Amino acid sequence: MTEPPSPAAPSWLQRCQRFTAWLEDALLILLLSAMIVLAAAQIALRNIWESGIVWGDPLTKVLVLWVALLGAMTATRDGRHINIDLLSRFLPPKAKTASRLITDLFTAVVCAVLAYHAARLLLIDREAGTLAFTSVPTWVCELIIPIGFGVMALRFLSAFLLAAYKLLRPAL
Repeated sequence: MTEPPSPAAPSWLQRCQRFTAWLEDALLILLLSAMIVLAAAQIALRNIWESGIVWGDPLTKVLVLWVALLGAMTATRDGRHINIDLLSRFLPPKAKTASRLITDLFTAVVCAVLAYHAARLLLIDREAGTLAFTSVPTWVCELIIPIGFGVMALRFLSAFLLAAYKLLRPAL
């Protein structure tokens, strides 16, 4: 007996997911390109003219943070995140699903806690009025941290709910 196909996501949700994926990819490409150009410019300016852009190094560090978290968001979106999973190789299908369920829920909770505390840090830095470089507030540079971990938490929660549905579906 074959299983009935799972219901497809509504078209508005699919469009939203495609737009979000496009936005993440475009922002990742833009920021990675900017980081590479800025780093190359800094190297050239230092080696050829013994000068540099004063705010170039701090901005490069911020771009590394943004690229890393956008990359992590993209990896979780596509299911290509780092995954150490020795146990599931030896488990039967139902136990593998249960293991995935526990792992996804735990990861969603960890990401949600990180997003919460990153948001608290962001509010503290906003209130303090600290500057990262030139006139750019520190909290603006940190925006990606709660956003990135929040998005990853939602994606792992979604994976958890899907795994729970697959595990419980025969019983329903």
